[in-house]
Amino acid sequence: METATNKAFLYLKMIKISHSVFALPFAFTGAALAASGIPSLRQIFWIAIAMVGARSGAMGMNRIVDRKIDAANPRTATREIPSGKINVSDAVVFTLIAFAALVFAAYKLNPLCLKLSPLAIFVLAFYSYTKRFTWLSHFVLGIAISASPLGAWIAIRGTFDLEIMPLAIAVVFWLAGFDVLYALQDIEFDKKYGLHSIPQRFGIKKALIFSRVFHLITWSLLVVTGMLFHLSTAYWIGMFIVAGLLIYEHSLVKHDDLSKLNMAFFNMNGYISIAVFVFTLMALYT
Repeated sequence: METATNKAFLYLKMIKISHSVFALPFAFTGAALAASGIPSLRQIFWIAIAMVGARSGAMGMNRIVDRKIDAANPRTATREIPSGKINVSDAVVFTLIAFAALVFAAYKLNPLCLKLSPLAIFVLAFYSYTKRFTWLSHFVLGIAISASPLGAWIAIRGTFDLEIMPLAIAVVFWLAGFDVLYALQDIEFDKKYGLHSIPQRFGIKKALIFSRVFHLITWSLLVVTGMLFHLSTAYWIGMFIVAGLLIYEHSLVKHDDLSKLNMAFFNMNGYISIAVFVFTLMALYT
């Protein structure tokens, strides 16, 4: 039992399960908007399974594809695959099971979700290769994560509707913005290894400007979302809070001081995604 528990913990650590706080609240935001409130328990369950499967498969794929890069980077050399704690074949099986869970959950939701599931898997898998040839990789990751609110909307409505797109595009820029911050850690390694990112291409100062502009676009699109859905005062209170969190996030990271980068990356963005969901849900009931 202890061995199985330890193995499960290693897999959860490999896929950084704690980072689910980034995408899952946005999925439930999309679902709540589609349902004009709280969806059925059945829908919530299968959306959650789809999200867990998508994210687990994507992270598993990323760890497999990047295993040699991770081994060469001192920051990531202790990750589960390069350190030998999880072997590649086991990681492949785990990833296939995760993607299978996504497809099965899509099947249980509705026909359109099932039809779109291969496209979702393609984007999730394709991201792992993009930093090898383009600094736009941050946007590919953003597009992958934007499937959270978009996919949840389709899961509830069974249709693709343009009114959810401002929220989905907001997630693209939100993710790209904080992924740029995350990439600041590896500028020198990326240059040496021939990997691409906005910080590697443009330098720290310009990368910080890019990140701030992306998050300004995010907030603007969240405002558009509130207007499109005619959300109540609760949502606008949430938007002021989100604006404050974004401003605080960027105050933590300076071109000559990256010591608070992890706090800006994990804590603030977790709070932001949860705040958007909570205040959207409150707005739907007031």
